[in-house]
Amino acid sequence: MTPIIFALQAAAPQGQPAGGGLSMWIMLIAIFLIMWLFMIRPQRKQQKELQNFRDSLKKGDKIVTVGGIYGTVEEVNDKTVLIKVDDGVKLRVDKQGLVRDSSDVAQESQK
Repeated sequence: MTPIIFALQAAAPQGQPAGGGLSMWIMLIAIFLIMWLFMIRPQRKQQKELQNFRDSLKKGDKIVTVGGIYGTVEEVNDKTVLIKVDDGVKLRVDKQGLVRDSSDVAQESQK
C-alpha cells in the first residue's frame, strides 16, 4: 500500500469507507474546473475583446455607449473619446463607457 492510502485508511472513522475524503476533494476540484470552463474563461475572453475594441478606436468609427447613445468618433485620447451625436452636438465620454461598434447593431437588426 502507498503511504497516502495507508494514512487515509488509518485516519478514516470506522463507519465510513476509506478514501471518502479523497473523493470529496476530487469533486471540489471538478466543480471548480467546470465553473472555470463555463463562466470565468468566457468572461475573460469577452473582456479582452472589449478592451481590444476600445484600444483600436479611430476617427469615423460608429459606436454605442453604455447609456445607449449612438455616435461617431471625432477624436480619441488616452482615456476619453469625443463623439459626434448629432449636427453640432459632441460629447466627451470615457473609453470605459463604450460597449460596442454600432455597425454590429445595424447588422443584427437586419437579420
